[in-house]
Amino acid sequence: METPSSTCDEGSELDARSQSDYADFDDLDRPPRGRHRREPSSDVSSECSGEPGSPYGPSPYPRWPLCTLATRAPPPAAALLKRLSTTRRGGGGGGAGARDGKPGDGELQLIKERFSKLLLGEDMSGGGKGVSTSVAISNAITNLYATVFGSCHRLEPLPPEKKSMWRREMDCLLSVCDYIVEFFSSKEILHDGTTREVMATRPRSDIYVNLPALEKLDDMLLEILDSFQKTEFWYVNDKGQKDDSVATPCRPVSHRGEEKWWLPVPCVTKPGLTETARRDLQQKRDCASQIHKAAMAINNAVLADIRIPDLYKQALPKCGRASVGDLIYRHMSFPGKFSPEYLLDCLEISSEHEALEAADRVEAAMHVWRRKASQSHSRSPWSAVKDLMESDKNVMLASRAEDVLLCLKQRFPGLSQTTLDASKIQYNKDVGQAILESYSRVLESLAYNIVTCIDDVLFADEAAKKIA
Repeated sequence: METPSSTCDEGSELDARSQSDYADFDDLDRPPRGRHRREPSSDVSSECSGEPGSPYGPSPYPRWPLCTLATRAPPPAAALLKRLSTTRRGGGGGGAGARDGKPGDGELQLIKERFSKLLLGEDMSGGGKGVSTSVAISNAITNLYATVFGSCHRLEPLPPEKKSMWRREMDCLLSVCDYIVEFFSSKEILHDGTTREVMATRPRSDIYVNLPALEKLDDMLLEILDSFQKTEFWYVNDKGQKDDSVATPCRPVSHRGEEKWWLPVPCVTKPGLTETARRDLQQKRDCASQIHKAAMAINNAVLADIRIPDLYKQALPKCGRASVGDLIYRHMSFPGKFSPEYLLDCLEISSEHEALEAADRVEAAMHVWRRKASQSHSRSPWSAVKDLMESDKNVMLASRAEDVLLCLKQRFPGLSQTTLDASKIQYNKDVGQAILESYSRVLESLAYNIVTCIDDVLFADEAAKKIA
């Protein structure tokens, strides 16, 4: 029996009875949401026990049905700010938050503004022409990342004000996931010793698994940036002058050439980096590379779970061969052993634009072959078709196309979104999936940028050694 889930999809309306039921969530007195989740307090113990073998354990959420509903006034501003990890400024000192004698109004107004835009779907006219809630919150996370990290092209600690903005506003956006739950059957022990079956709630499984992992990756990336306090390299500005004074400078070099000429160029002294500094840089690069792979894996898994839009299905060609072309089709349909790396070497893809075009064509053909295989076998799910009909040619072509697509993304880690990925994000209605997808995407981008910046420093170090 499938577990019913409660999501924050667009268009969901709560009637008066549902609103009174959800009012009992306030009685939990849950701790403020921070970068690390804390265990629920002991006074929130429930007599509901989790399912046998359930990884979630006893649920800290309210039992269902709810017996009594307590009438409570709205939480004061101080409690709201505390739960959303914002701090009230002191009343003295004549600070910006104390000009009118009401400290904390600035943070509260910011929270109201952010969530009002989400509810309006970015349509500030209120005419109902805005985007869905899932797209609005996805755009909010993407825009926040661009605001905080868009101008960070150097290996240096993040400015305190930007770091505070990132943590505070991400906590506000991620707080939505606290109310995305799923119901499961449980048992309640009454005071007279009898038991009855009730419905309890727990965090939705994908959010329960992926969100803490993403928050941990976020903290690790910020720790890597904070570790670049005292370095043996520096950057030059666009006029070719040093930002910091160094005794024996070396002429800045970059392996990018004319590509991305606007990025700052690292520079090291003529003897190059010390062995300790070089080893430390390599360790940080390896760590950032692993974080990049983990975030990319989560992003791919979330995108795979998002439903393919009908508009994309209607635009697919009738034949997969027409999508990929004769050269790719001949390699993929060869009955012998198939190597996606050899196929990409034959294509001689030299730029990300060509790689993205090839990825779109291969991905479209993959779904054409999957659709044909499913139609040939009583419209079974793709996983069942793949397990039961390995000998089918359409199944073989779809599997090989998936391998080519994965190899292509690994060869070009900074590849932009494919047409299918962009369509899934645009037409997705699930708020939980939108948060996980956008959060993992921006962390993947940040990790890739850190790896690229470290590679630039290591390249400058190698060039300095050759000159010396």
